[in-house]
Amino acid sequence: MYFSDERFAMNWVEVIPAAVVVCAMFAGCNTSKDEKQSTPDSVPNVVTEDIQAGIEKHIEEQTRLGGGYFRLPHGETELRLRLVRVHTEYLANLGPRRHFACVDLANIDGDVYDVDFFLAGDPGAMTVTETTVHKVNGQPSYVWKQRRDKTWHRVPVEKAPPELLGVITGRDEFEFLYRAILPKMSDTARMWIPLPSTDSFQTVDATSIEAPGQWQVLDEHEHGNRVLFLTLGPQDSGKTVAVKSQVRRLEKGVYAAETPVPSQYLDPEHLVPADERFRSIAEEVVEGKMGDLARARALYDHVIDRMRYMKFGTGWGKGDAVYACDARTGNCTDFHSYFIALARAIGIPARFAIGAAIPSERNEGGIDGYHCWAEFYTDGRWWPVDISEGDKCSSLSTYYFGHHPANRIELSRGRDLVLEPGPASGPINFLAYPVLEVGGKPTRVKVEFSFKRNTSSKA
Repeated sequence: MYFSDERFAMNWVEVIPAAVVVCAMFAGCNTSKDEKQSTPDSVPNVVTEDIQAGIEKHIEEQTRLGGGYFRLPHGETELRLRLVRVHTEYLANLGPRRHFACVDLANIDGDVYDVDFFLAGDPGAMTVTETTVHKVNGQPSYVWKQRRDKTWHRVPVEKAPPELLGVITGRDEFEFLYRAILPKMSDTARMWIPLPSTDSFQTVDATSIEAPGQWQVLDEHEHGNRVLFLTLGPQDSGKTVAVKSQVRRLEKGVYAAETPVPSQYLDPEHLVPADERFRSIAEEVVEGKMGDLARARALYDHVIDRMRYMKFGTGWGKGDAVYACDARTGNCTDFHSYFIALARAIGIPARFAIGAAIPSERNEGGIDGYHCWAEFYTDGRWWPVDISEGDKCSSLSTYYFGHHPANRIELSRGRDLVLEPGPASGPINFLAYPVLEVGGKPTRVKVEFSFKRNTSSKA
């Protein structure tokens, strides 16, 4: 696999035969140090850790030369950037001495730029051959498309079909792997992990669990979630919990409520309070709108207009509606918490769910973390919305008001989840990544999502 582009001339001239490509950006190959690639004797083995080290060294050197900033020309301006993170799930060895990295960098004004880097060379001696801004605050300027000859080229976002922008309609079928790598633990520990369950739009055919310690499956009754609960000890340090699920998923459109909507979808939650500001803002936004459907659409557009998708600084990613209202930035949890707070403030029931978006432009590999969405209720039906995705690509903003694509998996729904046994810290804010307590204290866990699509069943 290799890359080409009519608009941006690549420095790589020769064609890389598919046979020598051992790991490609969209194939999701996460090769470890113990699984080194087979290459000619004259070419050193390269694994993703080598590419990460190469791009981080480049950014560090350029930041030093730039007086504390990674300086990058962009349009008529010069960006002054600092490293946020390297997308390890997209690091790729494209062939002998040719590599790819995707990196988030934050500008001095707070905007976050997703930058594509192409590198050449051996481990410890890689040089960057091309640098291109791919996204600004999650909004892409181009997408990658694979040709029949297995090469990839850039497509301007305005010419990209929905499937290149993250949308698979109809149905999708895939294997989803959830891996949690336990940290060093010096005391007894307990951990809670979401288990996907079957509903009208998602069928979980089978789930296999490989885990150390003692474990059981808990039922969370208010929202109908299933949760894997583990009891662990110091002897389990460094071990892996792996949950593999076979999933068939249907595109979700507007659907009838099976039972009367309970008042819980109007009730406040810990980070989605009944704040007077939400009522004031919502009433101003919906003034003159007739009916809850039109009012909900006005709130949807308001969130897109008011907020910027930014995963930078502190406070984002908790689904804190007050933070989102004040900062006007955040990720999907913040976008949807703000929307839910506004909807509830004017009497429109709304609810939250979280899982992962399955990449549409490739059929296997790593997934860039969790994703969440929301639904609101009117006239006996639930309307699915995905405001952060609608914000990233304006051409899809109408689609995401009333649809969730088939290529996603729901891991859990609801907020302030109560379990028995539950964490010492109290109800769980939302459950996508593991909740681990060591000696009763919250502890971070490394988590990885990956998938493999069943292409024979894809509609």
